[in-house]
Amino acid sequence: MDSLNLLMDGFAAALTLENLLFALIGVILGTFVGVLPGIGPAMALALLLPVTFSMEPTPALIMFAGIYYGGMYGGSTTSILLNAPGESSSVMTAVEGNLMAKAGRGSQALATAAIGSFVAGTIATVLLIFTAPLIASFAVGLKSQDYFAITLLAFFAVSTVLGGSPVRGLASLALGLTVGLIGIDNFTGQQRLTFGVDTLATGIDTVVIAVALFAVGEALWIAAHLRHSPPEIIPAGKPWMSKSDWKRSWPAWLRGTALGFPFGALPAGGAEIPTFLSYAAEKKASKYPEEFGKGAIEGVAGPEAANNASAAGTMVTLLALGIPTTATAAIMLEAFKRYDIQTGSQMFKGDGGGLVWALLASLLVANFLLLVINLPLAPLWAKLLQMPRPYLYAGILFFAVLGGYSTNANPTDITILVVLGLLGFVMRRYGLPVVPAIIGVILGPVSEERLRKALQASNGDWSTLYGTGFSLGAYVLLAGLIGWTLFKVLRNHDEPAPDAHLPHG
Repeated sequence: MDSLNLLMDGFAAALTLENLLFALIGVILGTFVGVLPGIGPAMALALLLPVTFSMEPTPALIMFAGIYYGGMYGGSTTSILLNAPGESSSVMTAVEGNLMAKAGRGSQALATAAIGSFVAGTIATVLLIFTAPLIASFAVGLKSQDYFAITLLAFFAVSTVLGGSPVRGLASLALGLTVGLIGIDNFTGQQRLTFGVDTLATGIDTVVIAVALFAVGEALWIAAHLRHSPPEIIPAGKPWMSKSDWKRSWPAWLRGTALGFPFGALPAGGAEIPTFLSYAAEKKASKYPEEFGKGAIEGVAGPEAANNASAAGTMVTLLALGIPTTATAAIMLEAFKRYDIQTGSQMFKGDGGGLVWALLASLLVANFLLLVINLPLAPLWAKLLQMPRPYLYAGILFFAVLGGYSTNANPTDITILVVLGLLGFVMRRYGLPVVPAIIGVILGPVSEERLRKALQASNGDWSTLYGTGFSLGAYVLLAGLIGWTLFKVLRNHDEPAPDAHLPHG
């Protein structure tokens, strides 16, 4: 009851006219910067942090919360419409969302993303309020071998469900893992795969890689075939979700929320792993698995819900432990420090002067504002695809280069963007799915770090990797997934080949 009473006090503070205005500004700014590839909520918060020093802490942090949630949704817009994720956590949304948009169902994809963001964000924020101490204590107990087991599960789960075959998915994963090795080894200080280029010593930014493989690769692929194919007219389609869309989306929203919140609460968890696993789970659970790879609405609803639920989960470790699990959370922690606010379990008992509860209430308010603002705009955003393709993809390339450069303000990133864009083109040419490569880039360094820490702590004893109940359970699940994949491969190999004149699918 104490938490509920404190939350009501938080709503009283968040719903004042001044704080509502700052929440609205934050949501609009977050959505806008989330739409631009490479310019995400973390950069927006970093730019606005000095501006807010003259403000009171409550309105400043409420505006930050609006930017955080708005940026999460804004990234889904370009993922769906332009196949250009603004954040690495929006990568999975692009897989089915862009295919839906090309089939004239962009409005439905944007609508399920907006509603899923609202549902997942609301449920996850309520869970944050009432279960933060319990989840925080569980997250602290996880060891390096547990995180390593999670990353292995994510690698195999997504690589085998994407693309035409598990072999192509794993080949794409290997490319991503190789790119993820570029830079200085944190354990030995040695440079790896930098080829004497000093700017590569710090590695390649994930956003640059995602924008290159998705947006630049897609634009080059379209340009290569533009003269040899008739102009593609994207149908406008119906503006709202049908009864079938609702029926297929709501279980995915709930499953995505169930995956996103606990992973977001894990130190070094973030939104990438739950969005990857959510996509794999939706393909397994769907009654229409044949639609995946052609524009399945569950493939948008689940990952987008997981993305926004993880944003609320991130606040658990930020507020209860003072541990940021994302770049955006790290900027918010810096804002807390600037205002001399100590994070920790005492914040949830009211020692934060009511600020933390106003912040939590503002997350619910920001969720509602996002739905009200973005849901009516879905049909208008979808009409962007009716532009002539030369103009559309020229615009994509422009914003891709702008986003790639602005990530680090490094001209070398533009060269990297072009090189990796050509790699994305080659991958499309030979049927390699792009997403496993992105997974390898994002999770590869995390997996390597956790493996080496676990082995260092055990003096090289490999049995430590399955020495906890959590890691052992993850390996059992991984073994079952491998067995199921081999069974499908052998079954498909034994089936007679379809007639040449029949479509494959």
